[in-house]
Amino acid sequence: MIHIVGLGPGHNDALTLGAVKVLKNNAVFLRTEKHPTVSFLVEEGISYEAFDFVYEKAETFDEVYSTIADLLCMKGEKETFVYGVPGHPLVAEKSVLLLIEKCKEKGIPYKIHPAVSFVDAVFEALEVDPISGFRIVDALGIEEEVPDYHKGTLITQVFSPYIASRVKIALNAYLNDEDEIIYIRAAGTEEEVIRRIPLYELDRQRDADDLTSVYVPPMEGKYSFYDFMNIVKKLRDKDNGCPWDKEQTHESLKPYLIEESYEALEAIDLEDFDALREELGDVMLQVLLHSVISEEEGEFNVHEVVKVVSEKMIYRHPHVFEKDKDMTSDEVLIQWEALKKKEKGEETLSDSLRAISKYYPGLSRAEKIQKKARKYGFDWDDIKDVFLKVEEALKDQDERHVKKELGDLLFAVVNLARFLQADPEIAINETSDKFIRRITRMEELLEADQRAFQDLPLKELDEYWEKAKKEEKF
Repeated sequence: MIHIVGLGPGHNDALTLGAVKVLKNNAVFLRTEKHPTVSFLVEEGISYEAFDFVYEKAETFDEVYSTIADLLCMKGEKETFVYGVPGHPLVAEKSVLLLIEKCKEKGIPYKIHPAVSFVDAVFEALEVDPISGFRIVDALGIEEEVPDYHKGTLITQVFSPYIASRVKIALNAYLNDEDEIIYIRAAGTEEEVIRRIPLYELDRQRDADDLTSVYVPPMEGKYSFYDFMNIVKKLRDKDNGCPWDKEQTHESLKPYLIEESYEALEAIDLEDFDALREELGDVMLQVLLHSVISEEEGEFNVHEVVKVVSEKMIYRHPHVFEKDKDMTSDEVLIQWEALKKKEKGEETLSDSLRAISKYYPGLSRAEKIQKKARKYGFDWDDIKDVFLKVEEALKDQDERHVKKELGDLLFAVVNLARFLQADPEIAINETSDKFIRRITRMEELLEADQRAFQDLPLKELDEYWEKAKKEEKF
């Protein structure tokens, strides 16, 4: 029989009578002797063995807890003893959870002896009622946590300035340097420390140890992804929503999804990251509007959108999530295409070509089609052949025939762009921008000469065009 005993948050008054009785009548093993209650055990003449030596040998905390559980199970098959842990055995105590799991596997009897947890002591010290909502997270996994601004967050095991630094960096992803947090040490003991500090000072607290926690209170004026989703739902609310937003459908919103995407692309080209931040928000708004409309119509919701794309990313990245082997960027692309074809049931080249959306801009779609064909070996080897194809499309001088061949000409030009490793959409947009710049300069030159654009014949306009063009070269 293994008696799993909680030693409370640190003051011996928090020990239950049952815990004291079982501690006095059995051999005692402690996860760590670095706990205030241990001095009480010494005063009472209760001898013990501690597993602190395991921490010194192991490389990770998971290894520490697993090793302790294994050692205890070996003894538990033959002996009855106590395993004592800080706080409550089932609150932020991974070694206990592993021990229970192994006891069940091996059929070893065990009994939990509850205690006041450090969480109770913390809320008493903070005078916070947990019924208003809170969550407990482990500082050792803080990088994986996401914000919840409406609930208080208790971060445990902030046992060194280094861990405090990790916590600060993780919180800085969504909190400001000056946001107030509460530093808690030895809650429930005579050495209790409560400090309200700005976030940036967290890793400057030199008394961080095994009894240290951090409390992040609920905060106003901050928004998570799900807050944003609820804002969109309110916009669509049939009684109190926005008249315009309520009228929108998948069909009516199509132009906005395209517009917002292009505006985000423009911000990237301009390297305007303030604008990009805003434009990505507008793109996300479109995604959520479509998701909320689909939820209203019983088709799917945003959680399913997240689930599907998450599963797709995991499936297409086995080299990341399964770690079979290291891969180069080129190998990753080949694997991505193979998995994508398998996923979509693309068995032939025509299957792959038909899978390319017709809603791509024309030049981009042509480029994707050509790249797919190349992967099947259907492509020119030499750029000279591409030039010949462009010339062939330009041969006929008959206007009606040229009009019919215009598509072939554009397709051939896309081929040329691909051979030159130039994106045709970017190329045409750069040329359009260049045209606008030159027209702008022409108008400036015309205005300086007190002449009007519309009043001049093409020949003279051409002269101004050449002036603008020469200036641009310099």
